[in-house]
Amino acid sequence: MEVNIHEAKTHLSRLLRRVAEGEEITIARAGVPVARLVAVEHAKNVRPLNMDRGRVWVADDFDAPLPPDLLAAFEGETDPEPPAKPRRRRK
Repeated sequence: MEVNIHEAKTHLSRLLRRVAEGEEITIARAGVPVARLVAVEHAKNVRPLNMDRGRVWVADDFDAPLPPDLLAAFEGETDPEPPAKPRRRRK
């Protein structure tokens, strides 16, 4: 399908819908083609299985219970102490 620039500007949403359905649209100025609307191919993000085998490890105790003080901090039961302010040196 070929459309002029004015028609392309006026009906861009409609033309893009047709392009998404697989149609190719040429935009022309004074009957001379200047651009082509085509659908973009989406790159497939395929990662091979086991690509990091031997490079990643999980500690044996990764799911062990947290120490009580750390668990309490995560649950908001205790307020951690604010960090000490550095003292200024006098000249």
